[in-house]
Amino acid sequence: MIPRYSRQEMADIWSPETKFRIWFEIEAHACTALAELGVIPKEAAETIWERGGKAEFDVARIDEIEREVKHDVIAFLTHLGEFIGDDSRFVHQGMTSSDVLDTCLNVQLVRAADLLLEDMDKLLAALKRRAFEHKNTITIGRSHGIHAEPTTFGVKLAQAYVEFERCRERLVLARKEVATCAISGAVGTFANIDPRVEEHVAKSLGLVPEPVSTQVIPRDRHAMFFAVLGVVASSIERLATEIRHLQRTEVLEAEEFFSKGQKGSSAMPHKRNPILTENLTGLARIVRMAVNPAMENVALWHERDISHSSVERMIGPDATVTLDFALVRLTNVVDNLLVYPERMLGNMNRLGGLVHSQRILLALTQAGSSREDAYRLVQRNAMKVWDSYQIAGSATVDFLEELLADADVRKFLSEEEIRERFDLGYHTKHADTIFKRVFSES
Repeated sequence: MIPRYSRQEMADIWSPETKFRIWFEIEAHACTALAELGVIPKEAAETIWERGGKAEFDVARIDEIEREVKHDVIAFLTHLGEFIGDDSRFVHQGMTSSDVLDTCLNVQLVRAADLLLEDMDKLLAALKRRAFEHKNTITIGRSHGIHAEPTTFGVKLAQAYVEFERCRERLVLARKEVATCAISGAVGTFANIDPRVEEHVAKSLGLVPEPVSTQVIPRDRHAMFFAVLGVVASSIERLATEIRHLQRTEVLEAEEFFSKGQKGSSAMPHKRNPILTENLTGLARIVRMAVNPAMENVALWHERDISHSSVERMIGPDATVTLDFALVRLTNVVDNLLVYPERMLGNMNRLGGLVHSQRILLALTQAGSSREDAYRLVQRNAMKVWDSYQIAGSATVDFLEELLADADVRKFLSEEEIRERFDLGYHTKHADTIFKRVFSES
């Protein structure tokens, strides 16, 4: 988590000040429940809320205490006692440090997930807007990086939309996975604290009680959470990579917005580099970096160890802050993406009509040719066009004319039958169907 790739709203979730405030709320809510159960005086619970609620926790002071006691939760409780006074003896009754740490982490992850869901909604809105804008913008679809058959740029964006829609659904489930609370005491037996305390704290914090916490909240939940973040990051990278390819000089069908005064290269003034999408590709790697450690955190010793702790202190902020920044950046890229329909059509036409080869193949088979012979007839004409393109960078041989002049092809197909297979609209006729599936509207 570095300022360059951090938005303050997400970074604040992981600040020491926020963490200690959550710790206090966990402890105070527990005190409220303990007071209702008659374990501690109600007046003490009220004092804890009143004095602790107004307290400005001193991070430096807590760090100072921790350097002596070598325990972060005890350091915090000691500092809290400096505000509360004698009634601080009732804080943390029957609890263990994991009750505070794990519940706090889950509160932070839930808050982070809520921000990420907001980010996702804005990205989906941008993708939908641009998809409808270019629903009928014809472009070439590529397989293996090679011209395949026509599609529309809107359909490409619709594909990204449904991908991120799936990502959003996964994130909702991931949020649910970590929205649990553990206030169960040493090794999770509730021996020294009533389960009703946990229920109260959970409800107060918008969580649900962990069914079996074994002192720590099971880390398969967190593995699921970070795995989903990794998938979202990969979807970001897929779309970013698509845009990067489209911006290559030889393609230049779309490009990132290039603002007035922006510089592309320190050495070459002509450059307009896809720096944002390249950056997104890198940020995606950082988010995915958290996935394996989260998986490895699942296997803890017996009821508790802290081998997961140092990992989560890093991957929690790093993964969520980075993904938040990346989603916002990608939304900006999509919103402002420069799209060049004429270039799309021009690039496609440079290949001399080869994009219609499958239609001729199918027409020949339907007219009585074997598939093997049909493929041979189409390919031998197509390769003439391909070779001319390879030499000149734009086909000097026309696929349609070659087919019309091929006696073996003409045995099966008339001129009219051949020409009608070169209709671009044939390839895009189901754009509305796809849009209805994706957006429930066309």
